[in-house]
Amino acid sequence: MQKWEVTFVDDHGVPTVEQFDCEQEPTMERAAQLIRSKLLPVPAELDLNDLEGRTDDPTVKSLKDQNSIEILSITLIA
Repeated sequence: MQKWEVTFVDDHGVPTVEQFDCEQEPTMERAAQLIRSKLLPVPAELDLNDLEGRTDDPTVKSLKDQNSIEILSITLIA
């Protein structure tokens, strides 16, 4: 399992870094799901079916629109 560092701007505009274990580099959507489950555990349980199929990367869109969280980068930790 590889460690990945996800850098994002939180809801206060502060650059933040979290580390996650994944087999492969997470997509932006997967990184958004990981961030949401760590920072917003209750909303992470909600079903985004309403957005699926209508928008690419619904979790990325939801984090940005509803929580002002925007992913900046995904980096492998050596």
